[in-house]
Amino acid sequence: MRITRFAAVVLALSLPVQSAFAADGKILVGVIGSLTGAEATFGQSTRNGVELAASELNAKGGVKGKTFELKVYDDQGKPEEAATAMTRLVAQDKVSLVIGEVASSRSLAMAPIAEANKVPMITPSSTNPRVTKEGGKVRQYVFRVCFIDPFQGTVMAKFAKNDLKLSKMAILRDVGNDYSMGLAQYFTEKFKALGGSIIADESYKAGDQDFKAQLTALKGKKPEAIYVPGYYTDVALIARQARELNMNQPMLGGDGWDSSKLYEIGGSAMDGHYFSNHYSTDDPSPAIQNFVKKYKAKYGEMPDALAALAYDALFIAADAMGRGGDAGGDALRRALAATKGYKGVTGVITIDGDHNAVKPAVVLKIAGRAPHYAATVRP
Repeated sequence: MRITRFAAVVLALSLPVQSAFAADGKILVGVIGSLTGAEATFGQSTRNGVELAASELNAKGGVKGKTFELKVYDDQGKPEEAATAMTRLVAQDKVSLVIGEVASSRSLAMAPIAEANKVPMITPSSTNPRVTKEGGKVRQYVFRVCFIDPFQGTVMAKFAKNDLKLSKMAILRDVGNDYSMGLAQYFTEKFKALGGSIIADESYKAGDQDFKAQLTALKGKKPEAIYVPGYYTDVALIARQARELNMNQPMLGGDGWDSSKLYEIGGSAMDGHYFSNHYSTDDPSPAIQNFVKKYKAKYGEMPDALAALAYDALFIAADAMGRGGDAGGDALRRALAATKGYKGVTGVITIDGDHNAVKPAVVLKIAGRAPHYAATVRP
């Protein structure tokens, strides 16, 4: 990280500030995601969502007659690769805006580079609070269009206590993941505040294949349910191995579960579990159903929340470019910060003083190897 920050400072001294509308051509937007690696569907869905948004915006003439061109980089799910891609986008490609990353650990590697070089960055779905605010200071050029982990953890704690009527929970967290550790913390704090108790807390590391030791320890404590705030590849294996140990408690999780691969890997072992997410394809809202229809026509599959958030991210950026008078730099930063009541696919979005999106969350229940709407929790 020290090398990344040094590089960012050097770049900040050498890059001239220029208007993206002043030159002929297109508005160049960088996209960074995990197109390969353990969470490849996250990056692929993000790329698809941005591509769909760009094609629609361009069909309408873009912004002030300038159309969007995307420069996409694969970070392979690695923070160091995300930082390298971010440096390349601002130093070599000279993009007006960067959309990415999905995972908080990767966005945390990118954010200082965006800030130092005054290039606006919108993460569609990184939920760790530190992405936009570090050490009590708001990053002026970094934004998100998703809710944050304190809210998401609270959502599931409330749902567990008030809707499912649970009082004794266990935690199984990924100790090497900022996202997982943060969600576990916020869930625990709220669940206890509501009168519940955490009777066991076990850990693993992403990429582990055998979780039976942790699950056996949890089984012995007899929790009513287990909160597993991890990513879909690990969660699916955990669910399968829990069933093999005759553990029938529901598992609860966060938006890191959201991938079609969850059901491919976990199969019927995923049925009966719940996770918080950014939207539901069950929602009859015309905005959501139109998006689902267009996405399925283009990519042949249902859009997950990562795709919907990425789609919203570029549309919110385009709206800000139109209002701010420029496609990048300080004008775009100020316009993004002033976003209020934007009607996106994932809800009505207002950017608050910490550059977070104020919006509701949904809880989905898995049945028949597919997620279904269960509840909405508002800020």
